[in-house]
Amino acid sequence: MSLKVAIQMDPIEGVNIETDTTFFMMLEAQLRGHALWVYTPERLALEDGKVLARGRPLNIQAVKGDHHKVGDWEVRELAEMDVVLMRQDPPFDMAYITATHFLETIHPKTLVVNNPLEVRNAPEKLFVTGFPGVQPPTLITADAEAIYDFRARHGDIVLKPLYGGGGSGVVRLAKDDPNLDALLELHAMIGREPVIAQKFIPAVSKGDKRVLLVDGEPVGAINRIPASGQVRSNLARGGRAEAVELTARDRELCAIIGPELRRRGLLFVGIDVIGDYMTEINVTSPTGAQQLKRFGGADAAAALWDRIEAIRAG
Repeated sequence: MSLKVAIQMDPIEGVNIETDTTFFMMLEAQLRGHALWVYTPERLALEDGKVLARGRPLNIQAVKGDHHKVGDWEVRELAEMDVVLMRQDPPFDMAYITATHFLETIHPKTLVVNNPLEVRNAPEKLFVTGFPGVQPPTLITADAEAIYDFRARHGDIVLKPLYGGGGSGVVRLAKDDPNLDALLELHAMIGREPVIAQKFIPAVSKGDKRVLLVDGEPVGAINRIPASGQVRSNLARGGRAEAVELTARDRELCAIIGPELRRRGLLFVGIDVIGDYMTEINVTSPTGAQQLKRFGGADAAAALWDRIEAIRAG
């Protein structure tokens, strides 16, 4: 089976081929004989009911500094593709949401991974709140008084932007930290969205685990250790990846959310686990697949393409 695969992503020129999960997915697809075609989100268009993109045919290789070769620019109708990988990074803003509306019109005849309707309906820090008992104490609000009350009851907290990504804007505030007002003012200057206040989990010093799931089933996990003196363990923020096994609690969390992921067509998902708690369900462009394979774990990209091929053959 040879599939026509379009990839909606950030510029291919800037990817780190040693860590990037999208590059890993594309390399696996190419090895299987699928034809790759790449475009960036701003080159997506909706004209007279047709979803178009301006992009280029793509060939890739795992050679640092010479990892991609592209053909000539062309405009193609995405309904002609077999698969579209929606893999641009957050922030999950109105541009991101608009792209999901465009791609929704061609799915599932053209298989969009992940299902764009459900990507839109499952903001990563909100989606997790629908599963009771999996999160640490969490408050989502723009009400400063409510946040002060939450901190008074829970002590040290972590403050996060609701629609951020990659650890951007995440801060730890001790129970007597005087900077809470100033941080809330900064958030208010950026936008009208609520923020997340979450009870600080000391276990984060031992790592923030990324568990990858394909069609609701756990494939494996890596542990992300924060740099010394830091609370953020994201690899994009200086965190260090290490090998880790799935625990019984990890599998329990996956069993809780797995059926809902399958029902929604969220084929490739990454959850963040600190201690016994799940803090996020990442459905936009989850990372960690290269590190998982490098540490001797399962090949999440191969598992994903096995599932995609089975769906397209069905």
